[in-house]
Amino acid sequence: MTESTHTSGIDGGDAFVAAFNAVGADYLFCSSGSEWAPVWESLARRHRDGEPAPQYLDLTHETVAVGMATGYGLLRRRPQGVLLHAAPGLLQGSMAVHGALLAGVPMVVASSESTTYGDAPGHDPGGQWYRNLSIVGGPHGVAQPFTKWSNEAASVHTLPTMITRAAELSWRAPAGPAYLNIPLEILLEDWDGREAKPIVAPGSTHSSPEEVDPVARMIREAANPVIVTETAGREAGGFEALVAFAEAWNIPVVEPDSAVCGNFPRTHPLHAGSDIGPWMDTADLILLVNCRAPFYPPSRRPSKARIVVVDEVPQRPHVVYQVLYADRYLEGNVAHTLRQLTKRAKDLDDESVAVRRAAQEARSAAEQDAIERTESQAAQAEGIDPVLVAATLRALLDGRDAIVVDETITHSRVVKRHLRTAEPDSYFYVQGGLGQGIAVALGVKLAARERPVVLTIGDGAFAYNPVIASYDASKAYELPLLIVVFNNRVYKSMNLNHRRFYPEGAAAGTGEWLGTDLHRLPRLAGFAEPFGMHTETVDTRDALGPALERALKAVAEGTTAVVDVLVTR
Repeated sequence: MTESTHTSGIDGGDAFVAAFNAVGADYLFCSSGSEWAPVWESLARRHRDGEPAPQYLDLTHETVAVGMATGYGLLRRRPQGVLLHAAPGLLQGSMAVHGALLAGVPMVVASSESTTYGDAPGHDPGGQWYRNLSIVGGPHGVAQPFTKWSNEAASVHTLPTMITRAAELSWRAPAGPAYLNIPLEILLEDWDGREAKPIVAPGSTHSSPEEVDPVARMIREAANPVIVTETAGREAGGFEALVAFAEAWNIPVVEPDSAVCGNFPRTHPLHAGSDIGPWMDTADLILLVNCRAPFYPPSRRPSKARIVVVDEVPQRPHVVYQVLYADRYLEGNVAHTLRQLTKRAKDLDDESVAVRRAAQEARSAAEQDAIERTESQAAQAEGIDPVLVAATLRALLDGRDAIVVDETITHSRVVKRHLRTAEPDSYFYVQGGLGQGIAVALGVKLAARERPVVLTIGDGAFAYNPVIASYDASKAYELPLLIVVFNNRVYKSMNLNHRRFYPEGAAAGTGEWLGTDLHRLPRLAGFAEPFGMHTETVDTRDALGPALERALKAVAEGTTAVVDVLVTR
């Protein structure tokens, strides 16, 4: 085989960069692999010559690359580029790609393979592709189960349009990651310069008046309706449209534990908490607004309520098993549909509205009393109760326009209930497997540099994160976070399941609880010290508030701060 080098002309690396210009990507999030030399060369040439290109981020772990793209996409809602290494890098990043699928974040993920294994003239791809990196069926076969669309770009001449097509597919409902396998030989091949046409935003979908009017009539006739939503706030304008709709019809809103973001102000008198249980036998109309899994177990059916599903793609193709019990669907864009229903909030039965308003006011007052009582008890409890952490954070973040990214498990209900976020794009719950939270928070910060970003995370989830690579990205790209660790020194949710499944088992008798003890972990805040970050370890109530204040001050000055809080449960 004869070795050759590029001395002039353009190749697949240029086609790749030109395509992401056409996509309108702001960033290429790259966890480096040897296949990306053509892209790096194209970027270097463009930087030298002052030509346009997406900003490039060099990241040192696949989960960080994908997670940051997810966080960025949560706010910007437009496809970005993610570069991973071959099949192994794709497999390493697969958990985060699956998380992006569940979160509904558009992105184009790419990695490579070799098609010649060194047996063709021209560039030598390297023996690693022959010995270690190839996988039967190609990496696009691997990606298929956890992406929205997966394919191979088999020609440099179709590469630009394959990339823009992948972006178009990822952007449309339900938004999610698309994957392209781009063989190294395609990236190295000479390209004729035919660029893809820039893509435009997807068109909007609308439910027709013939579909909306009957639903408005159902709402008007209902005595005890309720709204249940998981992801209305993920849609552009969805948060505001849901508030207007609920207020116009005076309908309570439940955000179940499965909610992936803030959808409705937690401080609003119509917010009805996270438990749909009280409504299962009393509601006569349930409006599922972007709600993929409202009932658990799925066979638990409301006793008398009719069910209207408001969702552009109600039957999610990536959900293995899904039960909605729908009596009627409205499948236009959620924000548009809610606005149409809001306009129809006329000729309401004043007596019926007054009854449900009074009932919800009583529920809201009782919940506020319960929150205040719980926080008062936490403030006087021995040690640091998780409720005190959330309540202290809420007070310190008041008026700061902060964004909270949450990767707690045992404490997730506490975080949601006591932080009480109230604005659009102010709360996101990390989707999929644990270990992405820091990266997702970094991506959120990249999209909203002017806003404080707080990551709430358990000690178990923290241990799953690629901490070193995440801190490196935070420092390299000046993305300061406040990371608050709810550290109970145990995988509590796993321990609770063991106790629940075997309440009188051998472990209950001997105290041998396997798979859950985290006492042996070192001081978690210490991992940030080599990066010059602000660190605090807190184990007393009196120290909590001052430590969080100092941490917020450090973040405001441009330094990530890690506060490891030793909680009592």
